[in-house]
Amino acid sequence: MKIKNVFLSCLMLCGVLTASAQEAKTEYVHNPYWYIQLQGGAQYTLGEIAFKDLISPNVQVTVGRQFTPVFGARLAVNAWQSRAGIDFTDETFVGITGNATTGYTPTAATVPGGTTKWKWMYVAPGIDLTFNLSNLFCGYNPNRIFNFSVFAGAGANIAWGMDKDSNWENAELLAAHFPVSYVAGTNPENIAYAWDGTKVRMFGRAGVAADFKVSDAVSLGLEVNANTLSDRYNGKKASNWDWYFNALAGVKINLGQTYTTRTIEAPKPVERVVEKVIERVVEKPAPVVTQAVVEKKEPFRRDVFFQINKTAIAKSEAGKVQEVAEYLNANPNAKVEVTGYADIGTGNPTINKRLSKLRAESVFNALTKQYKIDASRIKVDYKGDTIQPFAKEADNRVAICIAE
Repeated sequence: MKIKNVFLSCLMLCGVLTASAQEAKTEYVHNPYWYIQLQGGAQYTLGEIAFKDLISPNVQVTVGRQFTPVFGARLAVNAWQSRAGIDFTDETFVGITGNATTGYTPTAATVPGGTTKWKWMYVAPGIDLTFNLSNLFCGYNPNRIFNFSVFAGAGANIAWGMDKDSNWENAELLAAHFPVSYVAGTNPENIAYAWDGTKVRMFGRAGVAADFKVSDAVSLGLEVNANTLSDRYNGKKASNWDWYFNALAGVKINLGQTYTTRTIEAPKPVERVVEKVIERVVEKPAPVVTQAVVEKKEPFRRDVFFQINKTAIAKSEAGKVQEVAEYLNANPNAKVEVTGYADIGTGNPTINKRLSKLRAESVFNALTKQYKIDASRIKVDYKGDTIQPFAKEADNRVAICIAE
């Protein structure tokens, strides 16, 4: 073969691959669930006699619903017994005997002191709103061993048995220390509100709870709650609200699956290609190769905007989620990446990170549950307020959906 002085140009390609050090991570998704709770303990009814004399047994049965990692509601039926009493000191009563003919003689009688105590039965169903502070401030983690919550609510206290003779101790002291009013058939001032039969009174309740996880379905818990209702509850007139406090321990049983998991893939490594060209002297120009220009199709994108501090999809934005679902159904091989954001002008990094996560999850849940899109076709990510995709602050309260 004849050698010519023309050297052909040679193109060498070297691919340098840079990989991200991040790894795929597992994320927990909360499932709303029901639970039941059984508790027992003691009650202290606020009063003036010795503390030990105002302690009585107490039980509580609860059915609740955990709607989100933070917010829930429950129906708690608390019941058993309440107590009250009066402390008397030694007293001397002065009277007069005799008549105008024989003359009058002063008399004196000393009545010993003591404590009159009474008790009655009750049942108090009430509805409370519950707030899991551990998930609120530390983020959702179903594997957390300890959870701290607060709650508040109201209900009806149904009480009976105050008029039962066996429920009174040292009742004779009332007649001895209040002889005139007692004999006259009227209650003395201290027990002016003593009642009989069955009474129904509204009450308010608030408290704290600590739960210790045993398994996904079972946890052990401690609870302290304070209850207040009208001044007539304990039968004593004091011109202020009556109170009782319950300290309870028990077991909570979760019904059904409380959470699911999904894997968030690590970002794909960015491939950078470095071209190295070796030039050679040529006798004549190489043929011109015309390359066809392929128009790159723009990815399908929808921006789902949210109100400030909101994570639920507004009705005005729901159509965008439907369009994403229709695109995925029309393109079976397509996948969508949903990325949540929060505006940097409000909240703080912790709150904004949670908001951006919940916004992305709202779109994810709508696609999988409402439109039945396979979860494996959806990648979820969230940026908090670290990235602001829009110049206008309010527009950064958004979940951006990009499908290819």
